[in-house]
Amino acid sequence: MPPLLKTWLTLCLLLPLAAHATNREQRLPNGFTGYTTNASVKHAPAKHTTLRARPNNAASSRSAPVAAMSPKQSSDVLSRAVNVLGTPYVWGGSSPKKGFDCSGLVKYAFNDVADVDLPRTSNAMAQGHGVKVAKGDLKPGDLIFFNIKSRRVNHVAIYLGNDRFIHAPRRGKRVSIDNLSKPYWQKHYVVAKRVLPKEQQLALAKR
Repeated sequence: MPPLLKTWLTLCLLLPLAAHATNREQRLPNGFTGYTTNASVKHAPAKHTTLRARPNNAASSRSAPVAAMSPKQSSDVLSRAVNVLGTPYVWGGSSPKKGFDCSGLVKYAFNDVADVDLPRTSNAMAQGHGVKVAKGDLKPGDLIFFNIKSRRVNHVAIYLGNDRFIHAPRRGKRVSIDNLSKPYWQKHYVVAKRVLPKEQQLALAKR
């Protein structure tokens, strides 16, 4: 077999494996490195898109990325939430010792993020804080809101990545990780918000 053809075949076999290995890094690891840095997105651009025509302004605005928390802030939020896995649900609870309800867990997780002061209820969080993001653009640390047995938002969770989120479900349950792709959560999904420090929100408002 000619050396050039052999090299070409080898590359064809190795590139899909490399892409698969990159995707595996997005699974929930200790320390959440894959979620907060998004390194795989930066070093694997889709080269074939350069051959397409330049999108119009409307398409560009739809795909424009929304600002996010810093990697350290996102990592801190996820770490604080995951560290209390197994804590019992307690209505009105907002600490590992007393237990958590859904919004109490979120407020606790964001407690150390500078310039972020979330309200106490899930409905208030959904109404007045953060930037709305599409379900397909979710990033670790984003808040996901649901309406369970109600027409209004009454449940909130923290997105971890790979369709997984952490939350304090209800009485009799404990802080746990669940999957957004389950039909139950798809049915009750309302909106997702990205909580940003005040200076970032002001910068977005000026655009």
